[in-house]
Parts: sequence; structure tokens; C-alpha cells
Amino acid sequence: MVDKLKIVSMPSSGSSQTFTAMLNPNSIKHDFGIGYTDDPCKHQQSQGDIAPTVQFQGYQSEKLDFEIMIDATGVVEYTGGESVQDQLNQLKSVAYAYNGKQHEPNPVKITWGSTLSFRGRLTSMAVSYVLFDSSGVPLRATVTMNFTQFLTEQEKEALAKKSSPDLTHYVVFKAGDTLPSLCHQIYNDSSYYPEVAAYNQLSSVRGIRPGTKLYFPPLG
Repeated sequence: MVDKLKIVSMPSSGSSQTFTAMLNPNSIKHDFGIGYTDDPCKHQQSQGDIAPTVQFQGYQSEKLDFEIMIDATGVVEYTGGESVQDQLNQLKSVAYAYNGKQHEPNPVKITWGSTLSFRGRLTSMAVSYVLFDSSGVPLRATVTMNFTQFLTEQEKEALAKKSSPDLTHYVVFKAGDTLPSLCHQIYNDSSYYPEVAAYNQLSSVRGIRPGTKLYFPPLG
């Protein structure tokens, strides 16, 4: 039996709905991105440098794009709806419809066999009607769908690395430490020390006593 691509709604409460593709997509595009910053106020470019300094900012949301076909000619056996509009309505109820309890559309889980498992939110959907009967009723359509990754706050924290500059750190100041060196260790940028000193209400960055607990906030 051929595995079919499935889109399953993930409401915060209540039962889920499933849309099963009549025909699997010919291709799927899965994008990954990394964000960097080259803020000129924090990274002054020295004369003669061939490029500005860039700093890791964070991972961007993954993207998933694909196209599926909906057919009502009878050529392909399908139990998900008799007409093109019936099948489109079912697809929209799963991925596009507004959930009044959550005040937003439901996130969805997209699966296909053992290869694809993606949780995301629909960001766009375009329907192209490509075949009609003599009275103008659509018999076939292609649906292009774009999704962006969905993660809960708990999952974001679990995936983040402890050394990431966007997380909060508490550090006990030791003899031999300096605030710029600790900033370089945590943020990979020693120039953040004035902001850290302000957060900790330090009157001087040179007279920090060993044993002092310092708070290193999210910066960048």
C-alpha cells in the first residue's frame, strides 16, 4: 500500500482533523536558515577590512513548500470527497480555518511515510483550477501550500544551546575574571560589557568583588 501525505490539525483542545492527499507531491522544498547581525553600532568596521563583522543571531524558522493535486474526474479513486470543492473545503478546515477557541488557525503536523514529519502553520495557499466540465465546474486543481515551523516554548528551550547569546546566564565572578572577558565567553563579543554592567547596576567594571553573582541578559 502506498503511503499518502497527511496533514493533521493540532488544536490545543478537542479532536483533530486529517486531510489525506489524493496524489503525493512530486517534490517538497524544505528550507533551513541561520540569522546573523552586522549592526554597525556594535561592530565598527576597521579601515582596510574587506567585510563587516557578523555575529550569530539565531536559527530561523524552517519552511516547507509543496504542491498537491486534487482530482474529481474519477480517474483516481479517492474517498475524501466527491468534488474538487469538497476536497478543498476539507483541506481548508484542517490547515486554514480559524479556531475561535484559540483565536488563530490550528498548527498542523505533516507526515509522509517515515521520511517526512513536520509541524508548522500554513502561511499561504494558492489554488489553480486546471480542468473543468462543460458547465464550468472544476474537475481538477493544484494546490500550492507554504508552511513555517511551529514549536512550543518548551521545545524552543529544549533545542536551544546553553551557550547561545539569546539565553539568560548567571555567573559567579571569580578572581582573575573581567567583565569584558566574561561577555566574550557568553556572547562571543566583549563589547557588550557596558550593557551587562548597567543591568547589574555596577558603579565600576573594575571593582567587582569575587563571589559577586552577575546576571547576563539576552542581548544582540
